[in-house]
Amino acid sequence: MLKDKGLVIGIIATIVLIAGGVFLMTRGAPSTKKAISSEILVPANEYVTGGVENGTYLPASSSAKVTLVEFGDYQCPACIEYHPFVKRLLAEFPGKVNYVFRNFPLSQHANAPISAYAAEAAGLQGKYWQMHDKIYESTGEWVESGDAKSILIGYAASMGLDVKKFTADIDSNDVKDKVRSDTNDGNLVKLDATPTFYLNGIKINVTGSYESFKSLITSELSKNN
Repeated sequence: MLKDKGLVIGIIATIVLIAGGVFLMTRGAPSTKKAISSEILVPANEYVTGGVENGTYLPASSSAKVTLVEFGDYQCPACIEYHPFVKRLLAEFPGKVNYVFRNFPLSQHANAPISAYAAEAAGLQGKYWQMHDKIYESTGEWVESGDAKSILIGYAASMGLDVKKFTADIDSNDVKDKVRSDTNDGNLVKLDATPTFYLNGIKINVTGSYESFKSLITSELSKNN
């Protein structure tokens, strides 16, 4: 009996030692996250900005060593919360960070698709980022509206866009195909929430704090100096 008990204790001790060794090796092992290719995250037809200066979005920067890609939904509360964080980052690091917004409208948000179509339709007239901001910064007006489309057309008019063209484009197959393509790429990388951010191809975890978000950017910038 005692002999059997001693044998059991010895086996348990061995298992604990092995488990502890595995834990230590795992804890000390470098990250093995694999970067998603830029062909998936940043296709040729995406709008890319290299920062914000004096409130104006800059063109993509050829010297930027960091690319931040967001899959977002204009009606998503968390995306709405992160929008000013992203804009603040772009203002702090002009020319150093390229940013791309990919559409990933969630099925539970009734006005998410039409808001994505509006941004893309405005982009066809050179006002993508202006509409992007207007949509995010006016959510109280359109998110719960039964006629969000009319409100979005009103935004286009206030920006001086050709309203007739915008109204046609917002319903066009080209615009809908663009949003569908973004969504398909999100599904390809197995997104399960918005916003989802990729920093130089690696999915990052965000916590709701601007400073923690900024620290991820500065860390990546320091690695690429």
